[in-house]
Amino acid sequence: MNVSSLSSLVARLPYPSTAARRAIAIAAIVTQGGIGVTGSVVRVTGSGLGCPTWPQCVSGSMFPVEHPEYAALNQWIEFGNRLLTGVVILVAALCVLAAWRIKLEQPSRGRLLALAWTMPLGVVSQAVIGGITVQMELLWWTVALHFLASTPLVWLAVLLHRAFREGDEPPRWRVPVAGRRLLVALVVSLGCILVAGTTVTGAGPHGGDPDTPRLQAPIETLAQVHGGFLVLYLLVLALFGLLLWRIGAGVRLWKPYGVTWLVALAQGGLGTLQYALGVPEALVSFHVLGSALVIVATATLWCAARDRGPVPTRPAAPAETEPATVG
Repeated sequence: MNVSSLSSLVARLPYPSTAARRAIAIAAIVTQGGIGVTGSVVRVTGSGLGCPTWPQCVSGSMFPVEHPEYAALNQWIEFGNRLLTGVVILVAALCVLAAWRIKLEQPSRGRLLALAWTMPLGVVSQAVIGGITVQMELLWWTVALHFLASTPLVWLAVLLHRAFREGDEPPRWRVPVAGRRLLVALVVSLGCILVAGTTVTGAGPHGGDPDTPRLQAPIETLAQVHGGFLVLYLLVLALFGLLLWRIGAGVRLWKPYGVTWLVALAQGGLGTLQYALGVPEALVSFHVLGSALVIVATATLWCAARDRGPVPTRPAAPAETEPATVG
């Protein structure tokens, strides 16, 4: 089936309403962030090799079966995480269909469709990395790559959510050049936090399987580096706030800015508590959830700092031609 035939099929779908677009985009954010949280549950319960093969769970079966080396609970935890990937794929497909349907009537909306396509393409990439992680028996750096690959997808899901509610004009920034540079620095520092966090995890006690080799580095030093990047993030965020105050920014910028502060401070406090208590399993998953929320908040602040114009108006349906009257 060629692209033209697929377009004809998509054109038969109902035009997505504002509510439908919003629901699909929010679902994309939730599923892209949620898959990382469920992955952390797999890791802290030692279920990473509950399904020791990929894409099958065990050799000869897509589903968990009784196995002398793997407990049934661990098998089902890992299998449940793989099933959730199907939900992520479904939501990603809905994103593409909604954006494609819109573009058929509004050809200028190429950016919207491109953002939508990053969802399924990202899920496929994640599945491949996940398969490599299993084949490498959960080596810490493969687990780190598996997590880090999901972080840009959370960011892109936020941009997609925004794209459904804005136009495709070139961005007009609401902050001066210095503000844009601070935002770039904020994103870079956030990336450093995430990368450093995976090294702490790699040296920590939760490797996904009791026999998985850990990163041989002092966890205290790695945690200090991780915390140092958070301090850098907060410093850049404070400087951006001073710039907003100087230019007299409105609530459109102050609101996401305040939310970003709240989420980042909560995440920092949770990380400190987690470290002080010896990294209990439950707090690990909450910390992974917090990292997704920091990404969402930062991406929302980024989007609020520029304007791409209003959502293009849907073309009016052609009026039916009245039959000619003979008389």
